[in-house]
Parts: sequence; structure tokens; C-alpha cells
Amino acid sequence: MPVYLHVSSLTKSYGNRLLFANISFGISEGQRIGLIAENGTGKTTLLDIIAGKEDADSGEVIFRRDLRTGYLEQNPHFPEGLTALQACLSTDISDLTRNPLPANSSLDYELKAKQILSRLKINDFNQNTEELSGGQLKRVALAKVLTAEPDFLMLDEPTNHLDLEMIEWLEDFLSRSRTTLLMVTHDRYFLDRVCSDIIEIENMQLYQYKGSYTYYSEKRSERLDAQNSESERANNLFRKESEWMHRQPQARAIKAKARIDAFYDLEKTVKQIKTADKIKITVQASYIGKKIFEARHISKRYGTVVITNDFNYVFTRYEKLGIVGNNGTGKTTFIRMLIGEIAPDEGSFDIGETVNFGYYSQSGLQFDEKMKVIDVVRNIAEVIDLDDGNKLTASQFLRHFLFPPDKQQDFVHKLSGGEKQRLYLCTILIKNPNFLILDEPTNDLDIITLNILEEYLAAFKGCVIVVSHDRYFMDKVVDHVLVFKGQGEIKDFPGNYTQYRESENVRLKVQGERLKIKGSNSCTFHPVPCTSTKLSFKEKRELELLEQTIPEMEAEQSLLEAELSSGNLSSDDLHTKSLQVGQIIEELDKKTLRWIELSEKFS
Repeated sequence: MPVYLHVSSLTKSYGNRLLFANISFGISEGQRIGLIAENGTGKTTLLDIIAGKEDADSGEVIFRRDLRTGYLEQNPHFPEGLTALQACLSTDISDLTRNPLPANSSLDYELKAKQILSRLKINDFNQNTEELSGGQLKRVALAKVLTAEPDFLMLDEPTNHLDLEMIEWLEDFLSRSRTTLLMVTHDRYFLDRVCSDIIEIENMQLYQYKGSYTYYSEKRSERLDAQNSESERANNLFRKESEWMHRQPQARAIKAKARIDAFYDLEKTVKQIKTADKIKITVQASYIGKKIFEARHISKRYGTVVITNDFNYVFTRYEKLGIVGNNGTGKTTFIRMLIGEIAPDEGSFDIGETVNFGYYSQSGLQFDEKMKVIDVVRNIAEVIDLDDGNKLTASQFLRHFLFPPDKQQDFVHKLSGGEKQRLYLCTILIKNPNFLILDEPTNDLDIITLNILEEYLAAFKGCVIVVSHDRYFMDKVVDHVLVFKGQGEIKDFPGNYTQYRESENVRLKVQGERLKIKGSNSCTFHPVPCTSTKLSFKEKRELELLEQTIPEMEAEQSLLEAELSSGNLSSDDLHTKSLQVGQIIEELDKKTLRWIELSEKFS
């Protein structure tokens, strides 16, 4: 395969802060590379250097001659006076495309742009870009680079500001595209399903892995284990040599100079070693009683847009709930009603007396930029109690969330956007809440931080509500989901997001099969006298029984879901009936898949 890009001995620093040193790699035609690193270690800077928007301290970037490239920035901008469609079709914005667009028919090109804009839910093509939100501008910029069909495409956080439907569409689009990719994203399912290679920047060095995110994760663990073993050996030797060096000068004056020189070399090595923090933070959440909250007949609308309609819900102790749905369906509005920031039009929330909310919001990032990182956290708490009775200082807590001692002394204004979000998360968690509400916590956090947060939430002895488009994060954290479908329709599903999607896929497939069979055989889902030589007598009988059983089970499921949403169940009944719904859904999936198999033979 021809090499599209060659990066050689690239080094970049800001003042005395070195981001990466002498990194080299190449990208060949057809490769789809995911770039992974902690926030603040230079992911976006590296993309900017490759795109020619920023200079490196040393090294070079070489593209194949006549290569058409595209670059989706994390925060794109457009000139004033353009409509959404004009911005998507424009060819004079050098910060988004390096070379001219292909010589397609202008009508075909415009049609394709409109199709992609529509899939990204930009439906008013004539709306001025000045009137668009930051998320909408990002989607217009994404539509622009996708429409251009470059040979080589760089994407900086392409899934930010996309809902689940758009993310899954983009996954499919990029998987079918022949474009070579280099992208930064925290969406691990997206990385798994789109990327063929992973590049990681850690401790100013570059590591390359040939495989998906899952493969990278396994190999990275092996590498860290090896590094930790080497680190332990080096530290043991360093302690031994330190004892020798700190003896009386006379005692070592006769020793070999080589040993002294070796000690100083070892000291440098030990200081450079970066070991994985093995501290498991199991915070002792403040006491929470049996009564958490009840939503009673909650209705809320803005004009013709219905957020909730006579919604009832009883939240149970230690519940971990995920809220998913397309943009604009009211997820954040629901959360803000729960914590009292917005009043419902009708109904009320009854909150337990012991509930202490910790709320991470999309717009809650507010710091005194002149304060040091450590002082921001110490102003909230000097120590935090752990579940085992021990205490953790503010500095130790920050270290767990990837703020080493030297970084803790930095002023807030020196932090990257992702580092500020990580600090904001620390200020929420160190307050020791017993009910965490996290509204889109994954948008600006790197993968390493997300792994730490997932471990934290798994051990958290309290209640959790998560609003997120990150499917991997949801699957790791929540035990069931509320699906906001729009116009007040809310589905309570007992399971994680992937289980919900699998259930929906089965439902849609069954629905399609029913329509196909009805059209080709005049058969409905209910048993009717049809004949087929493809089914044995036993299979025909099985099909008839399934056609009778499945509607009965669906009716039972609907009845249980109505009871769960009534707000009239005790905590014990709520738990029991949730388990029953889960069992019914699992059994329904099996029976409907068998029904599809027999129906296809029948047709």
C-alpha cells in the first residue's frame, strides 16, 4: 500500500512543558488509525501540526504528492454570512480542506451535502451559521469533510455533539468509506468498529498497535504490567544504592566512580518511570435512606415540544440508571426538573431527606483561572473518607485522577479543556455526595480518565443517573435505561444500552418479517390455515404455538411496564417486577428469533 503520510522525529513543547519528543510514524492507504492519549498531552496539537495549522519545534510532516486531505477540528469556525448549506459546500476554507474538492457535478455534490446534513439533523439548510450552536457548527463541519470525500481524513472528536442515532450512522458511513483515517475520539465502541490501528502517546512517547481498541486495551495492560515489574526492580535497586550513597563520604570515596555514575543514571530512570496508579478509591458516600425520589405525574412542554407527559417513576436505593435518547428529546430538562432548577408544568418530585446530589452538568465548568489546581480542590475538602476507614488527601485524590504533584501546582488557566473537565469532575466527587447525576460526562474526558471513572462508579455506594451518548460507558456503569424517544414518550428498559439495542433490532426485524409474510402469503402473525412443504408437521405446530405465545408475552410485558411506571409500587415490588420484565424480554427475544427462523422457511 502507498504511504499517504510520514511523520518523522516530531517534537513539540510549550515553554518548559514537553508534549512529545522525536515521535515518528507512517500512515498507509486504507489504514484507520485511532489516536489515544491523556487530555493535555498533545492529541489535538499533533493533528494541528499535521494539518499545517501549527508548527513543530523540530521534525517534519510529509504527505504523498497530490493527496486530497480533510480535517475536522474540535471547534470549527466559519466566515460570517454563510448558510449551513453554503458552509458545507464552500471550498475556500483552508483550515478544513487542504486541497480543492473533487470535480463532481455541482448538483450531485449539493444533493450529497443535503443528504449528509439531514442525517446529522441539520434540516434548515438556509439558517445562517452565526445562529447555530457549537454542536450544530461541528455537525456542519463534519458534513463538509464527509461530502468532500478526501483521500485522507483527520477527525478530532467526531462523536461529540452527536446523538446515538447519528453516531451509529457515522460508524456505518466510515466503515463503508474507502477514506484513510486518523482520528481522536473517546468513544471506545466507535474505535472498535471503525479503526484498524491504534496509536497511543504516553509519557511523551509513541506506541503503535495493529488491531482494534479491544486488542489495544489487552496489549496495553500487558505493557503496563511489564513496565510496573521493571519499575519495581528499578525502585528496589535505587533504594539500595541510595543507602550506599548516603553513607559517610569517606566510606564511598574508595568505591568505583562507575558505581556513582550508575546511581545518577538510575535516579534519572526512576524519576521518568510512570507507573499505573493502583489505588482503588472506594469512597464512603454519605448515608442514604431507603426513600430516594418519586416522580409523580410529571408533565412538561415547551410550546408544541413535549418533554414528559404524566410520567411516573420510583427510584430505588443504589440504582444506577442511564438516560439515552436523541438530541432535543428532553434528557437534560428532566434532570434539571429533578434537582429543582426547572419546575414541571404538572406533577412533583418527592425527594428523600437523606439525598445529597452531586451534579456534573454540561455547563457547570466555572473556575477562578488564577487559582492553582490543588487549591481548587482543597477549598472544597482537605481529605476524603474511604470505605475502608482510611482517608485520602486532596493531593492523593487528584493523583488518582491523573494530576501528578507538579501538575497540581499549575494555575487553572494553563490546563487544556479536557484537563479542566477532569478537575471539574474531581470537585464534584470530593464533596462526598450519595447521589451522582452525570450529564454528558464523557464529552471532554479522555479514555484513561473514563476507565478510572468507570471503576469509581462501580464501587460507588450510592445512586447514579448518567446521561450519555457513550455506549461503552453506559454498558459499564448502568443496570437499566430510560429511553427518551421524543414528544413525551419514555421507555423503561431493564438492562444496559447494548441489550436495549439488541432488543430493538429483534423487534424491528420481527416487524419487518411480519409485513413481508403478510404481503407474500396473506398470513398475519396470528395462526391461519396456510400450507408449506418447507416445514415439517412438528415445525408447523411450533410456529402456531409461537404465534399464540408471543402476543401473550408482549401483553404481559406491556402490563408490567405500565405497573413499573405507575409510581404505586413499593421498592420490593419494583425490584421484583423489574426482574420479571427482564426475564420476559430475554425469553421474547429467543422466541421471536425462532419465529423468524421458521417464518423464513415457511415463506
